[in-house]
Amino acid sequence: MLWYRDFGLTEIIFIALFAILYAAYIVRVVKIGRGLNTPYYTIFIKLGIRTLYFALFMIALLGPSFGGSKKEVKSVGKDIMICIDLSKSMDAFDIQPTRLEKIKFEMKRLVSAFNSDRIGIIIFSSEAFMQCPLTYDQNALNLFIETMNSSLVPSSGTDFGPPLRMALKKLEEDEKTGPPTQSKSKVIILISDGEDFGEDTEEVAREVENKDIKLFTLGVGTESGGNIYAGRGLKTDKNGRPVLTRLNSKSLRTLAGKTDGQYFEINETKNDVSRLINTIDKIEGELRDARYVDVTANKYFYFLAAAAILLLLDVLINIPTLRI
Repeated sequence: MLWYRDFGLTEIIFIALFAILYAAYIVRVVKIGRGLNTPYYTIFIKLGIRTLYFALFMIALLGPSFGGSKKEVKSVGKDIMICIDLSKSMDAFDIQPTRLEKIKFEMKRLVSAFNSDRIGIIIFSSEAFMQCPLTYDQNALNLFIETMNSSLVPSSGTDFGPPLRMALKKLEEDEKTGPPTQSKSKVIILISDGEDFGEDTEEVAREVENKDIKLFTLGVGTESGGNIYAGRGLKTDKNGRPVLTRLNSKSLRTLAGKTDGQYFEINETKNDVSRLINTIDKIEGELRDARYVDVTANKYFYFLAAAAILLLLDVLINIPTLRI
């Protein structure tokens, strides 16, 4: 038998109070019975009944669990690789406080929404770097997200090819080392402002499509564009004019369309992250593990019902304590 609560101070106090108060009551009745020279043995019948339902109340309080049974527990989930653009254009402040800070906040929402799925993070600009491999550890993911900034990667433009190729490679490597999984349970999310200067993006997109892996793109920024802080002032071009970076949604829409995915956007008037979460949530996860575990149920109500019946009988049935 298992117990929901451990026997502790609360139970000791209840038992001590019951014993002390009832002992004082017995002493008083016995003293009166002897003084009146009348039998008082019925008090011990009441003591037995009351001790019994008090014990049943205490057992119910402790929460006994018994009657074990087998229950199948299934682990179902998806593998999600998030590729996040950390080029300097992500420091633009057309989305407050900046594009990158907004994305960091929304990525934490993604991590929280898919807490039963494995998530990995790739950061990129012109090159790609593995920030966090596929993991269930939300604390680690949130820590990596919090430390992201544009100085972590080279500031020489943006190329979608390397992060997509790395995400594809990591998903395939994981499939070889672990149990076989369906490609439909694998997802790549590419987050950027859409300024792609790479040359092999289309080739990698075809590979993603051939593997039947879903690719979703999330554009962040505005079509009117925004400036970028550089030290105490604005970042300028070689002519001394402030750099203006705009959201290029066309390249992200095209990329998502080629892989049978969808394009989502964060701009000054809308935020599609909730739609992105709902869309990914509809994708069927892969059965990773199934096992049977022993389960028991808290059966306190049996003891509580028995105690209540005895208490009711004690109230309704009058047994004289002293006979005069």
